[in-house]
Amino acid sequence: MSEKRKAIGLLSGGLDSRLAVKMLQEQGIEIIALNFVTPFCNCTAKNSCQTEAHKASEEFGIELKVVPMFEEFMEAVKYPKYGHGSGMNPCLDCRILMFKMAKEYMEKVGASFVVTGEVLGERPMSQRLDAIRIIERDSGLEDLIVRPLSAQLFEPSKPEREGWIDREKLLAISGRSRKPQMALAEELDMRDYPCPAGGCLLTDKHFADKLRRCLAKQENPDRNDILVLKVGRHFEAPSGAQIIIGRNEAENERLEQLRKDTDWIIAAVDWQGPTTLVRGPRVTSDDLESAARMTAGYGKGREAADVAVSCGKRDGEEVLLTVLPTREVQHA
Repeated sequence: MSEKRKAIGLLSGGLDSRLAVKMLQEQGIEIIALNFVTPFCNCTAKNSCQTEAHKASEEFGIELKVVPMFEEFMEAVKYPKYGHGSGMNPCLDCRILMFKMAKEYMEKVGASFVVTGEVLGERPMSQRLDAIRIIERDSGLEDLIVRPLSAQLFEPSKPEREGWIDREKLLAISGRSRKPQMALAEELDMRDYPCPAGGCLLTDKHFADKLRRCLAKQENPDRNDILVLKVGRHFEAPSGAQIIIGRNEAENERLEQLRKDTDWIIAAVDWQGPTTLVRGPRVTSDDLESAARMTAGYGKGREAADVAVSCGKRDGEEVLLTVLPTREVQHA
């Protein structure tokens, strides 16, 4: 082996990326981890990808840089060079963007290559051999990406050929089964890792449909507009405004957190029930009445003849309505 090298590790916080980082750490490679954050991660607040990446970096004793991706990533979502997958997921364009950012940071900190937990054939769109080659080429990282879990299935990369790392200690895992990774985690005494149940919301048909409707109305939605798509039941008011009804206490709180100054927050006065957020460039009195009736319809007073409902904005503007509960948008 030659002098000690520094590498950029793409650390999502999941098992594959943890294993890849750990394997190269054990070969004496200094790792600086990057964790890319988008609004489309399908995980909970308590067990977010970012939280898991922080836990892993602390466990391994490595530096972690969190890299938010929004504007650049939204451009890839709207106009993907290599198309969408089953939903609105621009998987190849997403990976290319991440690797381009990794390359820039690699050059900035004087690292020599990039390490990733990718497994050949594990993801149908971005981890096919032809897709991997496209990502390497377009990101400018050809010959400088090491995939410790599948390295033996590829031609040796420069770090392997130059002896910066020992290729014989790398693996030949492929496909979608997680058993080889779980066995390796046991061997490396890695026990506290998340299950692979997360993923990208852009692959979810229901969420993708909501995003398409959002983009049809707003060419450049902000991060808040995207985050609110992840919460509650969504309906469209007669004017085109969004009516978003919380499904539980956590979602009610989240809608309160996400409200903008121009949004209306609606809740029944005397009955337990959902918080409703109404958002749009022009929210009409008919919109508020529809939202109020639906708020009552999804609450404990749904069988009542009439329910008092409060509609308020941050500036103190408030409207009190008495409505007949329903679960349908009312059109004039």
